[in-house]
Amino acid sequence: MNSTSTPRVYIVPTDTWYIERTVWLVAGTVLLAGTALAIWSSPYWILAVTATGASSIVVGLTGFCVVGNVLAKLGFRPALAKPDWKPGEPYFIQTDRWYLERYIYLVVGINLCLGSILSIVHSPWWLLFTGFVGVAMVWFAATGFCIMANALYWLGAEPRLKVVRTAAPAQAAMQRS
Repeated sequence: MNSTSTPRVYIVPTDTWYIERTVWLVAGTVLLAGTALAIWSSPYWILAVTATGASSIVVGLTGFCVVGNVLAKLGFRPALAKPDWKPGEPYFIQTDRWYLERYIYLVVGINLCLGSILSIVHSPWWLLFTGFVGVAMVWFAATGFCIMANALYWLGAEPRLKVVRTAAPAQAAMQRS
């Protein structure tokens, strides 16, 4: 793969804790805690998962993120804020068109709301799904890699975040020798 070709794998930058990456970590932690509490304490804790899913849908549709605004107030820098955003103003992600990271918020939110509802009306085994999404979001924040994000990427969704370019394993081995 040369430096001008499109990377085959969508991996976001992990060199700094920008707002969107930190939101994924916070949301994943809330999902894991809400799922665990719904399993071991009270099924009503699934409302924390549902609220996280609904918030994610709101971010995807409107660009407004409650957690993102708190992080902006704490001094975190955004990677997807509207181009004219300045510190001290309300934080919104860009909504001028649909792009990969915006799809991520929407799809994750829909999956979480469906998993939450199904865990209540069908089977508590659906909590495994919401827990899996929580693990995936923490993993995404930590490593920059997400299976669902890559599926959307391979389906043609264009990212706004800079995709980290990594050499294919065979090419990396050739470059070392």
